[in-house]
Amino acid sequence: MYIIVVGCSRVGVTIAQSLESEGHSVVVVDRSRENLQKLGRSFSGITVVGSGFAPEVLKEAGIERADVLLAVTDNDNANIVCAQVARKLFNLEKVFARIYDPARAATYQKMGVEIISETQLVVDALKEKVFTKQ
Repeated sequence: MYIIVVGCSRVGVTIAQSLESEGHSVVVVDRSRENLQKLGRSFSGITVVGSGFAPEVLKEAGIERADVLLAVTDNDNANIVCAQVARKLFNLEKVFARIYDPARAATYQKMGVEIISETQLVVDALKEKVFTKQ
């Protein structure tokens, strides 16, 4: 698959490296060249410096041929805007946005954005650990 990862923080680096190791073509977009260097020398995918919600940057990243876009920056609003641009402007079907604030989840889902709430995932995992008999 051809996958665009927007955001090169800890999650972006980890998912990009993991997907590439599984044989996928991965492009990572971040506003900071320094952040992109976190991918390391072993990363053979493409890197693009720029805003992940700017159409020209997404075109440079190859969004016209992308199968999936993952918006995983550290900013909920940036992730949602990026996801909406990918869906509405480029008609990409598989678009996922990471969010921190689970209170925003319903609003974003109404906008047609598939979200993953990191906070909610941690809460659910902890509750499962607490209430699972050993």
